[in-house]
Amino acid sequence: MEDNVVGLLTLTKKAFHVLALVAAPFLAKADTPDYVLEQFGPPPAVTTGPLSDVLTKAVRTAFAESVAPLGSETQIIWGAEQDDALEIIAASGDPRLAWLIGDLMRFVWQRDIEERLVSAAEHLLGKQWADGDPWTQIIDHLIVWDIPEPPEYLKTKRVIYTTLVHGWDRLFVEGDVDWRLVTWGGVPIDARPFDETDLPCPCIPAVDNPTVTSAEEASWLRDNDIVFGVVVNGEARAYPRQIMEVREMVNDTLGGRHLGIPYCSLCGAAQAYFTDNQPDDVARLVLRTSGLLFRSNKVMFDLNTYSIFDTFTGEALTGPLAKRALTLEQVSVITSDWKRWREAHPHTTVLTENLALGRNFNFREGRDVDGPIFPVGDVDPRLSVHEEVVGVIAPNGTPVAFPRGTALLALRSGKVVAAEGIILQESAGGLRAVDKNGTEISSHQAYWFAWSQFHSKTEVWSG
Repeated sequence: MEDNVVGLLTLTKKAFHVLALVAAPFLAKADTPDYVLEQFGPPPAVTTGPLSDVLTKAVRTAFAESVAPLGSETQIIWGAEQDDALEIIAASGDPRLAWLIGDLMRFVWQRDIEERLVSAAEHLLGKQWADGDPWTQIIDHLIVWDIPEPPEYLKTKRVIYTTLVHGWDRLFVEGDVDWRLVTWGGVPIDARPFDETDLPCPCIPAVDNPTVTSAEEASWLRDNDIVFGVVVNGEARAYPRQIMEVREMVNDTLGGRHLGIPYCSLCGAAQAYFTDNQPDDVARLVLRTSGLLFRSNKVMFDLNTYSIFDTFTGEALTGPLAKRALTLEQVSVITSDWKRWREAHPHTTVLTENLALGRNFNFREGRDVDGPIFPVGDVDPRLSVHEEVVGVIAPNGTPVAFPRGTALLALRSGKVVAAEGIILQESAGGLRAVDKNGTEISSHQAYWFAWSQFHSKTEVWSG
């Protein structure tokens, strides 16, 4: 056994790469799209079954035992034992273990440790990365190839994440979450008590019960500033993007109903969910930002139960509310500009300028202009990655994406924009969806990469 391990370790990166290229054409899944193979290449052979005792010990040493508390801080401890364990992992030929390498890499800042981890991942995946961020490329390939998770994956990943960042213990539990695709967004969890969101925190700070003014008093907003508009029981409110890019979560009351409004700047999506009218023994939900991401989309949770919710569908995925099969009712969000929103809704209220905390983020024209900054894997090539679409679930359950620009042009030229029983209308400079009877169907805007990954079988309206 030891001789075999040593022999494998003597193979160079180049040799592993050549072996992978020779074998890979016979290993690609039959249903792997051509565009995936062209961009990412064919996948490596996937190992199945449990890990050997030797490999199990190596995994524990390299990952679970390499993170440790240091007073109020945490650190990654790396020494000869970790080097030896990583060599055993690299020589195993089990690409499933590359998921754990990627998980640890997310927290590594030491160049020498990162290089060791990258080298091990290259051996396991039969790929070499010369340019770009190796962590992103590793995770992208794992997602695209759909490499399975290794045995005891969540248990080991939980140790890494909850040791290095405090507050996630109650989130990292079994549920309807593909934990392979969850990564750290770079900020801590927002676990501040409800209605105490004036408390400072290093998190992305949600706001509860935000202060609002009339349209006339909102002189700080320019006509072309983007707002997310919501109407409940005839009461309209505008949520300026300048504020939502800072806060990313609002717990509000509008038209006599409680709302949770998450905004994911990474995927260009503002949504609104009713958080009241729950079963009698379920309190009003308080939505918060976890600091975690799922394929570059925020992971939100309920502060009362620590149940994780799917941001795009409103479905409870973990915790007590998942056991209740709770799904939140979604409210339409219209993306517009301030001028056209207030003209359509002259009695609208709007969040106050101070809620932006003096910050003026513009991620769309800055940070995100060259595409997603976190791994998303492959993107359906029918539209460009950052194409803005209005996503709607049709009455028959079919998800449909309407490219915003194309749909608006069609409507303004007098054409009908409709698909699967959905009729799109222009409203306050944005788009809303109704059925054949004129009843509103919940809709919201998002980048194509985000909508398509949550609704992989979506139709695309093309005029």
